[in-house]
Amino acid sequence: MQTITQALEKLRQSKFRSRFVLHSADLEYIQRVGMDTIQIHAVRFVKERLAPANPKNDGKQTPMKGHPVFIAQHATACCCRGCLHRWYGVAEGKELSDKQQQKIVNLIMSWIAEQICIQEKETRTKERTSDRSSTDTF
Repeated sequence: MQTITQALEKLRQSKFRSRFVLHSADLEYIQRVGMDTIQIHAVRFVKERLAPANPKNDGKQTPMKGHPVFIAQHATACCCRGCLHRWYGVAEGKELSDKQQQKIVNLIMSWIAEQICIQEKETRTKERTSDRSSTDTF
């Protein structure tokens, strides 16, 4: 069983999965509603869209945009039962246990937290660069 850190590292190495990032609108939404609300949404989306043995529209049930959790689901290969099987060996055709659902939510939330940290670092770097250029005199 791999850890969240190991899973995130493996996902970063995937050309497809590493393309997914949270954009400013996603980050603003997270800031506005808070991480607790985002986690509630993640729990609900996983329960309703992934947990059933045969989810409705499996393989197409997770939109590619519209909510930070949707983006995170694609980035973490937790978007459909096929991806869960290919990436994590989760059996298809069998309802996900509460423990499996919680592990998926934990991975999704960790990815989102990582995205927030990346954005904060980029913002600080831009601010430092901007501060230096505005104080430079000739």
